[in-house]
Amino acid sequence: MYSYKKVEISGVNTFFLPTLSWERMHKLFEQLAEGGTEVREELIKGNLKLVLSVLKRFKNRGENMDDLFQIGCIGLMKAVDNFKLEHNVNFSTYAVPMILGEIKRYLRDNNYLHMSRSIKVTAQKVQEVRESLLQKNQKEPTVSELAEVLGISPEEIILACNANLEPLSFFEPVFNDSSDPVQVMDLLSDQEEDRCWLENIALKEALEQLSSRERYVIIERFFRGKTQSEVAKKLGISQAQISRIEKNALRLLRNFYREDIGAEK
Repeated sequence: MYSYKKVEISGVNTFFLPTLSWERMHKLFEQLAEGGTEVREELIKGNLKLVLSVLKRFKNRGENMDDLFQIGCIGLMKAVDNFKLEHNVNFSTYAVPMILGEIKRYLRDNNYLHMSRSIKVTAQKVQEVRESLLQKNQKEPTVSELAEVLGISPEEIILACNANLEPLSFFEPVFNDSSDPVQVMDLLSDQEEDRCWLENIALKEALEQLSSRERYVIIERFFRGKTQSEVAKKLGISQAQISRIEKNALRLLRNFYREDIGAEK
């Protein structure tokens, strides 16, 4: 859950993107209210990982990740420009929906779910073989017959046939009898998955506020299922020390989740 799947972006070393501490981000937004392009630039650069987090949702959909990264950055810039400390939410909570919304608008404007080129080629071959067998045998060929002639699996035949249907827009209305129509994108999205995804982003942001030792202990204990004794042995310290580190780290994580950006310190 903690480690990101790598997203490749041309010209960007995604492993070394900067991150901002809670205190630094709060201070920068205070300064941003007074103006200053350097402050804005630091806020944008310090939150690019939020864009990468959103991009993971689109990684295997055949979209150009470089293009989506640029679009996501536009959403991030809008979030930085419109965010106010008075919103009383963490910046990531405010920014992620704006980044996602910008990408969805881009996909809506481009309008279609595109088939990959290989599937298009297969679909064309399936259609040609189908017509040939239909003319020869005077009956509709089965999936198995098509697969045998083409030398591919029945599953690939089915995938190609389904993909060869009329392209479907992400934002085509499915139920349009109200002022808030349900669109294809809404049906593709699982609410529970979205909730977990947003929580994972918040958790990663919280973990980055810990010291390297605290973060290591939390990951080993709660993500990798190690005992306090096992972690203590790895670090060469006592179990009692691990217990204290863990207790303090959990307290910091709880505070981070509860703390609002606009709260008094």
